[in-house]
Parts: sequence; structure tokens; C-alpha cells
Amino acid sequence: METRLLLKRLVETESPSHVKAAVDRVGTIVAEEARKMGAQVEILPNHETGDHVLAHFVPGRAGEADTARPILLLCHMDTVFPLGTIDKFSYGEADGKIVGPGTLDMKAGIVIALAAIEEAMRSGLRRPVTLLCTSDEEIGSLTSREYIERLAKGAALVLVLEGGLVDGALKTWRKGVGEFWVRTKGRAAHSGGDHEKGRNAIEEMAHQVIAIQKLTDYSKQTTLNVGVIQGGTVSNVVPEEAVIQVDVRVMQPGEWERLEAEMHNLKPVLDGTSIAISGGLNRPPMPFDDTMKNTFEKARSIAARISMDLKAGGTGGASDANFVAPLGIPVLDGLGAVGEGYHSEREYIFAKSLDERVELVLALLREW
Repeated sequence: METRLLLKRLVETESPSHVKAAVDRVGTIVAEEARKMGAQVEILPNHETGDHVLAHFVPGRAGEADTARPILLLCHMDTVFPLGTIDKFSYGEADGKIVGPGTLDMKAGIVIALAAIEEAMRSGLRRPVTLLCTSDEEIGSLTSREYIERLAKGAALVLVLEGGLVDGALKTWRKGVGEFWVRTKGRAAHSGGDHEKGRNAIEEMAHQVIAIQKLTDYSKQTTLNVGVIQGGTVSNVVPEEAVIQVDVRVMQPGEWERLEAEMHNLKPVLDGTSIAISGGLNRPPMPFDDTMKNTFEKARSIAARISMDLKAGGTGGASDANFVAPLGIPVLDGLGAVGEGYHSEREYIFAKSLDERVELVLALLREW
């Protein structure tokens, strides 16, 4: 497989999450490549975003591997970049780096997965391999989560091909991610003639923002960030409504439940105003627990046999690995290419990491 050519093709086939036809074009390429390798491919229809692509690879020889639990590889085909980004941020390779929208997150991961599987098929698989490429990871995996969890429950190991940390470390812990929406309601009035009759929803929200930000607890790796605020219409009207969106990150068990209770206990400060709160946990935490420690140590010993020194790390960001970890299934994340600049026009991968990660994933497929 010409990994560079496939990566270029995938990057230049733009696939913003909310444009179904665009993501489906990437899905067509992935399905085509998998079929060339002898996979049984299923297209999982999806009306909201792109279709998901599921490929099954089975050992070429009958035997024990036919009945072994499969290894599941997870990739996503969608990116955060709008159509047309490629025209100003084009695919290119120079100075040992490959740039382009979605190169790191995570078109390179798809290429690495396919290349490793192809080589493993040539040399003989010990287990069946399943590849799931989803269409909506960047917007919460709302339609793909059921497939991820169902397939993970039957797997011996789950490999997530998100980009590795910049030093090459795997992502062995991730924070859980949730959101709250808070709406304050007051009473509209003319700001000059009837100011005293109004109830300012933005003023009420100011009190709530301060209270919410104070729920952050760095000692527990818990953060809340009021990242979006909207309210009012024009400056000479006392605003009747205000809305905020709050990003929440949690690491420790029970922290989400604590925050949820605290949020729903918020009370209005100003007479004549009210508060409505909604939201939920999108992805649970992925802690560096005993299962993760054992999984990483086994992977590190396999990597050592190919003269690779594997490191463990983590991040406050989330991925589809967060859905797998609570199931108690061994999972490794960050097996994709290594680079920096996620979700920006500075996004790149180190070119050499393509081959290095193919070698690592291949070793895991062969020896797990």
C-alpha cells in the first residue's frame, strides 16, 4: 500500500462532520481499500451524518484464529474543517512533516490502520481484525456510540488510531467530557422609562457564571469552562433572557455526579428571575486504572521486541476510547501518527511516524 498516496487522497477528500455527502466520499475510499484487502465490508447507514464503515478481516488459514476474539481498530473519517479549507491549507510534505486539514486528526490514523492490517494479512493473523471507521466523532459520536460499544464488548483488544502525543506517547488516560446549558429568564423593560420594572437576565447570569467557574477543582482534575454566552437584543432594553454553554471535564469517579447535583442546586440571586439547566455527560472518563496499566505494560513489552520504547501519557481531551474503557475491555489510544496543531491550520504529522506507527500496530496485531 502506498501510504503517502492514500493519505494525500484522504486529506484532499474533505469531510466536515455535518456534510454527509462529503464524509461518505471518504467512506467510499475506505471501503474500496478494505475490499481490495479481502475484507467483508458493511456500510452502516446513517441519515444524520455520514454512513459508518465496518470491515471484517479474517485469517487466511482455518484454525484457532477463526474462533479467537477479534482485535477492534477504531478510526473516524470526519474532521472539523469546513469545505474549501484544502484550497488555502493544501496537503504537502516538507522538512520531515506532512501538513493538511485532518492529516493528524485523523486521516493518517486510517492509513496506518489499513497498512498494518494489510501487512498482518500477508504474514498471517492470529486473530480476526475488525475496523470501524465512524462519521461523527468530532461532534460527539452520537450515532456511532452504539456500534463502538457493541463491537468492543466482543473484542480482545481495542486500538484507537487517534494521533499520539507529540513525544510519541500513547494516551493511556483521558478526561470525561460533558456540557451544561444554563438559561436565565428575567423581565424585559425599557431601559430608560421602566428600568426599575425590568429584571436583567444578563445580570442574573453574571452571578451564575461566577458560581459555576468556582466549581472547578484542579486537585481533582475537574474543570468547568463557561465558553459561550448569549443574551439581550439591544442596549436600550432590559434583557429578558441569557444563555451560557459550559464545557465540563472530569477525571475521578463520582465527579460528574457531584457537579450535576451542584448545577441543579443553583438558585437565582435576583428577585423575579429564574434558571433552567440542561445537559449531560457525553463521554465518561478513561482513567489509568489497573486494566489500563496491564494493557499498556503488555503493549510496551511487544513494542520492545521491535526496538521501540513505548511511553504512557494522557490528555484532557476525549475520544471514542472513553466509551470503551468503562466496559473493562483492554484499550490503547493514540496509536495514530505523531504531530501537533489539532483543529488548526498548523496541523501536521511527522512523516516518519507513519511507518513507525504501522510497525507498532502490526506488532500488536501479530502478538496480542
